[in-house]
Amino acid sequence: MARIKKTLLGSDIPRELVYTPNSILDFDYDKDLGNPGSAPFTRGIHRTMYQGKEFTCRQLTGHGLPEDTNKKMKFMLDNGATGLSILFDIPTIQMYDSDHKYSFGQVGLSGVCIDSIEDMHELFRDIKIDETTISLVTHYPSNTAILFAMFLAYADEIGVHWEKLRGSVQNDTTLEELVRSGIDYLKPGDCFRIQCDNIEFIRKNVPRWNVITLNGYNLREFGTSSITESAVAITNGIATIEALKIRGMDIDFIASRISFFWSASNDFFEEVARLRAVRRLWYKIIKFRFNAKDERSTWMRCHVQTSGGSLVQEEPLNNIVRASYQALAAVLGGAQSLHVDSYDEAYSIPTKEAALVSLRTQQIIQEETGITEVVDPLGGSYYVESLTNEIERRIVEEIETIESQGGYLAMIESGGLQRQISDYFYNQQKDIESGKISIVAQNKYKSKEKLNPISTFQHSKDTENKQVEKLYNLRLNRDNEKVIKSLKALGEDCKRGVNIFQSCIECAKARCTEGEMFEVFKKSLGLWVTPSFW
Repeated sequence: MARIKKTLLGSDIPRELVYTPNSILDFDYDKDLGNPGSAPFTRGIHRTMYQGKEFTCRQLTGHGLPEDTNKKMKFMLDNGATGLSILFDIPTIQMYDSDHKYSFGQVGLSGVCIDSIEDMHELFRDIKIDETTISLVTHYPSNTAILFAMFLAYADEIGVHWEKLRGSVQNDTTLEELVRSGIDYLKPGDCFRIQCDNIEFIRKNVPRWNVITLNGYNLREFGTSSITESAVAITNGIATIEALKIRGMDIDFIASRISFFWSASNDFFEEVARLRAVRRLWYKIIKFRFNAKDERSTWMRCHVQTSGGSLVQEEPLNNIVRASYQALAAVLGGAQSLHVDSYDEAYSIPTKEAALVSLRTQQIIQEETGITEVVDPLGGSYYVESLTNEIERRIVEEIETIESQGGYLAMIESGGLQRQISDYFYNQQKDIESGKISIVAQNKYKSKEKLNPISTFQHSKDTENKQVEKLYNLRLNRDNEKVIKSLKALGEDCKRGVNIFQSCIECAKARCTEGEMFEVFKKSLGLWVTPSFW
């Protein structure tokens, strides 16, 4: 008899006690599995997978001033990191300058503070941006239009051609409208339009850059299952492709630079099977719904981050074990790049020591375990194949529900997705409090001993003052007539409905600040009040 084991951020899929050939009676090797590097890519997008190309070790890095993060990035690269992932502080993510009243007490606290192109110069000083893959964790389309424009303007100013740049931006409406805990929201239609503007410009001008990272991770960590995480990201992808096709873009040109960002939580086999299922499903959608001709366009390329929501303050060293198993699931599922959360992140951003343990976790998986020697080693397991099929079926079911209610944007505008996520989070919290979901050392096997505290990251008290002083000097010394002119041009492009990205670059080169550019968005496009469903 099947039973449901409740797990954190799990999908409540019933599991049999044992799986046999009868569990996959209609299984067809070529149609359902195939060989690695061949359709439907269940077993991975490359024939030799990690033997041919190791997964990228891409640890999140960001704190304090740009020069502080610059030192941390160099430390990670010196210790074997193969990519950079830049985390921004809350004011930067919410698009307020560091001297704004809403930024008080938050500057540099949870990431690096970036206010202008001058900060980009400090952030990447002496780092070869044309030789390192870089993920800018920009979250929102509006923030992507600002921060990535600054990055490209910076590349121009140091003489690096855009075609040499490799990396990704998030650029996801889901994050801006569903996950964001901000004050000012752009209307979903305008936000989605900026998302598409960014994609159109980047795809045409920065050919090796991933134009969007369809983000399931933050949505799931906000409180939902892997099924909803996958379905929302895919419906966003579908809506995006349809909108860009209206703009005259070819499916193969668009899809070949779309990537995904997934969470890996505690249900080990579910996490493995979900990556396999969503890779197969994305292939089917791109191949048969959109008639892609280029096989590369059908690849579901993904970055996976271990679950921040699973980290607890009680006995924090246990978080190393949690993150290690989650990382292992990501590798067995065929991820292209990986971030392992650090054991101290339930308290603060990682210390240098904790971040190094996370990087070493990935390197141990790559170098010591033999896991990467065989492609898709769990392929053919009665259990894994049955679970892969069931997860794909459930994702399709949820996609059909979203599309039957008007599609991705309509579900955001109506509050339907917000309600679904809220209900899931509420019910999960009840299950944690009742003990249905076990969290070791928190609600089960609680220790009576008082353990020694761990070291946590200590922020510099001078960060905010130093950044505010930088802003003061920037505004004092820049060409403010040029600033006014470039901001006016950006506002006109917003109102006329033309692609705004080139205007954002001109604003960045004029030394406009992030907050000034966001003010133009708000005044030109208007604000949205999120629907209330209580």
